[in-house]
Amino acid sequence: MTTDQTLDPRLLEILACPEDKGPLLYFADEQSLYNPRLHRRYDVRDGIPVMLIDEASSVDDAEHDRLMAKAGADGIEPTFSE
Repeated sequence: MTTDQTLDPRLLEILACPEDKGPLLYFADEQSLYNPRLHRRYDVRDGIPVMLIDEASSVDDAEHDRLMAKAGADGIEPTFSE
């Protein structure tokens, strides 16, 4: 049984990529955080972001384009402003 859990907005305000320390895009419906600069996706499991570089998955150009279009269409903002 899968339940969608939304991350606490206060947590989202401080979440950063562990590699480049930049902001992320949170896709609640996909339970993932995405770093568009490095094309890297971090899973959110049971409401907990898995922010380990070794556990992240690389995203190809087509998936990057899909995520960026979705972020624009859904009004998804970065976790913080640089």
